Amino acid sequence: MARSGSKAAVVLCMDVGPAMSNSLPGEESPFELAKKVMTMFVQRQVFAESRDEIALVLFGTDGTENALGGKDQYQNITVHRHLMLPDFDLLEDIERKIQPSSQQADFLDALIVCMDMIQRETVGKKFEKKHIEVFTDLSSPFSKDQLDVIIHNLKKFGISLQFFLPFPVGKEDGTGDRGDGNSHSDHHGPSFPPKGITEQQKEGIRMVKKVMLSLEGEDGLDEIYSFSESLRQLCVFKKIETRSIPWPCTLTIGSNLSIKIVAYKSIVQERVKKSWTVVDARTLKKEDLQKETIYCLNDDNETEVPKEDTIQGFRYGSDIVPFSKVDEEHMKYKSEGKCFSVLGFCRSSQVHRRYFMGNQVLKVFAAKDDEAAAVALSSLIHALDELAMVAVVRYAYDRRANPQVGMAFPYIKDAYECLIYVQLPFMEDLRQYMFSSLKNNKKYIPTEAQLSAVDALIDSMSLVKKDEKEDTIEDLFPTSKIPNPQFQRLFQVREKRRTSP
Repeated sequence: MARSGSKAAVVLCMDVGPAMSNSLPGEESPFELAKKVMTMFVQRQVFAESRDEIALVLFGTDGTENALGGKDQYQNITVHRHLMLPDFDLLEDIERKIQPSSQQADFLDALIVCMDMIQRETVGKKFEKKHIEVFTDLSSPFSKDQLDVIIHNLKKFGISLQFFLPFPVGKEDGTGDRGDGNSHSDHHGPSFPPKGITEQQKEGIRMVKKVMLSLEGEDGLDEIYSFSESLRQLCVFKKIETRSIPWPCTLTIGSNLSIKIVAYKSIVQERVKKSWTVVDARTLKKEDLQKETIYCLNDDNETEVPKEDTIQGFRYGSDIVPFSKVDEEHMKYKSEGKCFSVLGFCRSSQVHRRYFMGNQVLKVFAAKDDEAAAVALSSLIHALDELAMVAVVRYAYDRRANPQVGMAFPYIKDAYECLIYVQLPFMEDLRQYMFSSLKNNKKYIPTEAQLSAVDALIDSMSLVKKDEKEDTIEDLFPTSKIPNPQFQRLFQVREKRRTSP
């Protein structure tokens, strides 16, 4: 599907011709599979609150409704929805309003209609990407007359293209495998056996491959997907995406050395965006409700008290201690502003991993286009690395934030180098517990058989696979690639509620 991270104009182009409804016994038809893929894609865009605009074009419709439609030209092609932000109405249309038809249409003509719509509807708007996704079984006849023009205009206007088919397309014969001789082991997984492909579909596959090779070279074949593979990839809802905002500051060491830096959040705890609102149960409108708060004395008459006559109070044992706004301002810690100041250095072995705390990790780079800062920071990074030391840092985000103490350790890669900041605990954050030793009680000393059983259990549950010959370690449970089940459950419930109110 279209790449994330920037605003895109996406046109979903679906074949609704009669052949799309054909399927083998016990299998879903290409028509239903295509609708599932589109539904899951749009769901991801909706729940991620994407800024992408999505349009829907159907070809093979009983009628004709497009800007290019004329006598005997671009017939049976309908623009069902123009470019706009995805919403639940689009999901409703895909699930319930799109129905199979009895007509056929040229998918290359449909491509031209999609290209024309993108050009018309992106004028005056800024889109980093323009993209067309075609869902078809390639059963309808097509004309090659304008193929070269189509390829030329796709390149000229920077429009990318993807095809979604009921079967996988191989790099060699186009009948289901990608050159490994085993169609069932291919990651694009067939929806029905390659032997069910007609001559018309084989001709369509050759045409699709020619288009994609012309646009992307050999990599173009990787932009041809089967429905089954797409469903596997889209089964996870996409969370709301955020971009890391640069935090410019000055790294100081003592009173004489300063380096201009910029920091980015590398790891931060992602929280579910609170989007609930209270509405009237009958009209489902927020404006039909009015919220009012009143304060009353705890007496027999429940005497009402104006808000300006109230003050905050804190419990201190059985007493209530009043605390005014003035007191609160005096209590606040006064900071001088943003800060990234080195307090000193220590051996990296002295900072144990169990001391790492906080809800974020920062990557610290030299300020952009500042050669002096880049040289100075690089020298500091390599010195720390060579001496196996870390910097102890005072960090304050801004004048309103409480300061933290943390460590900055060197991080050197082939492509870049930086400091990584992690918060460390203060004295009050540490918890010291004393427990009696299990070894002093013979009743708790395990036998050799018990030790062996636990060793075997740990080995069997290891999430790391080590290859002794290659001297490599493979992570079998990469948490950085596993979606948060809280997000997934929330989106599933919201989607269920949408379809079954």
